[in-house]
Amino acid sequence: MINNIFPKIHKEGHKFLAISILITFFGLFISKGLGLILIVITIWVYYFFRDPERISISDDSFFVSPADGVISQISEVSGPVELNLENKSFTRVSIFMNVFDCHVNRVPTSGTIEEIFYKPGKFLNASLDKSSKENERNYYKIKTKDSEIILVQIAGLIARRIVCEVKKDQSLNQGDRIGMIRFGSRVDFYFNNKKLLVKVGQNVIAGESLIAKE
Repeated sequence: MINNIFPKIHKEGHKFLAISILITFFGLFISKGLGLILIVITIWVYYFFRDPERISISDDSFFVSPADGVISQISEVSGPVELNLENKSFTRVSIFMNVFDCHVNRVPTSGTIEEIFYKPGKFLNASLDKSSKENERNYYKIKTKDSEIILVQIAGLIARRIVCEVKKDQSLNQGDRIGMIRFGSRVDFYFNNKKLLVKVGQNVIAGESLIAKE
């Protein structure tokens, strides 16, 4: 129960929380009103960097969500040019994360990371379709038991850092963490030969919500 109310904080948030607490401490000496505002901001910093435990279905015939947020787009597209997959067709599910969502991203199914490719770019609103081609982003090509999937972390309007916590040739289990994006962003999930279980506008939870099945 305590872990649900006060989940652990991601290591990326330690310095931000420490800075926020320090500023709040000094703000309270200046003004109680200012201090109250800073306390609210500090609570938000903790909340943003929360890293709760998630329980996946542990069944690779399903894909679980790679991110918390809302399904903003579902489309049939060519694979990313950056991974030389432009001649293959994929279903792409885009998940938009606002500044109140948990930003820790997870792998939808068990597999091995074949390639990681970082692409510098702009910081457009991540809800825009063109952000998938113009914004700063990080690609993960993952080999599964019977196919391959692609995850793309896309920095947003406020986001300024994509954090990758895995490496090439690393094996992952369904629901394992792959990294996070700081302060508002999006994850694109490419796959094929699966039946969709979600629709646009649906809220999903990383590592738990079912996205597709065989």
